[in-house]
Amino acid sequence: MCWQAAAVEPVLSCAAVAALPNAVFADVRWYLDGRDGHAEFERGHLPGAVWVDLDRQLAAHDQPPTDGRHPFPTPTDFAAAMSELGIGDDSVVVAYDDTGGLTAGRMVLMLRMLGRRAAVLDGGLPEWTRAGFDTDVGPGRIPTPATFTTQSWPADRLVDADTAAAHAAAGGALLDARPRERFTGEQSQIDPRPGHIPGARSAPWSAVLGADGRLLSIAALRDHFRRLEADQPAGAEPIAYCGSGVSACLNVLAMEHAGITPARLFVASWSGWSADSERTVELGDPWIERVR
Repeated sequence: MCWQAAAVEPVLSCAAVAALPNAVFADVRWYLDGRDGHAEFERGHLPGAVWVDLDRQLAAHDQPPTDGRHPFPTPTDFAAAMSELGIGDDSVVVAYDDTGGLTAGRMVLMLRMLGRRAAVLDGGLPEWTRAGFDTDVGPGRIPTPATFTTQSWPADRLVDADTAAAHAAAGGALLDARPRERFTGEQSQIDPRPGHIPGARSAPWSAVLGADGRLLSIAALRDHFRRLEADQPAGAEPIAYCGSGVSACLNVLAMEHAGITPARLFVASWSGWSADSERTVELGDPWIERVR
């Protein structure tokens, strides 16, 4: 199955979202530093929004370390989670966070992979409040379960570790969305080993955002990804990864927003790769030194 865009743009402005009738607002705040996303939700959220538990509703559990920290749930579990959130087959979903789409992008990409209508709120909650729109406080509404039909994940949009490795070895663009210091190995943070997949290219998720937390212009995004895809074989399709298959989703959505064929996703990402002692790692940034 080739990439087929959903019927809603992947990124929507606050004004466009405010005009949407009956959209499901999904608050997907989650923090690598351990802060409580639900507590932040209760301090303020879009009116009528539901809080989405990334660990419980957007990821599988009790998987081997080589599957990464946030493997995709089974199609059945994902459908059940969406139903629990009040998201049905015909729903339009607008997901947001307070980090420019860092975590909301995970939910949106999962839905769009299935052809569902879903978008990231450009700029997230900070932009919504700056624009003067109302927010609610407290626990939020209790959603009415909806019918979400189970669908298999599209195999052609996801890759495994062997495919990611072969792609990079052949000169393809393997885009690492983690902060640069984690890519180079200067900072290992929570991963088993420092560094990156050999041949990968540093493509921090934050680089697709402006100082205001909104996505860069389409022209700027096209230039950004054009540089990252330099030197790869003609016709090669990029692959995106990050620490655990979350922040890389923002890169994929930014590509679609810019009119570029979106990258495939290596969900296990670095957390899965570095947990496998048989996988080699690379430090520094050999690719950027080569193309300079």
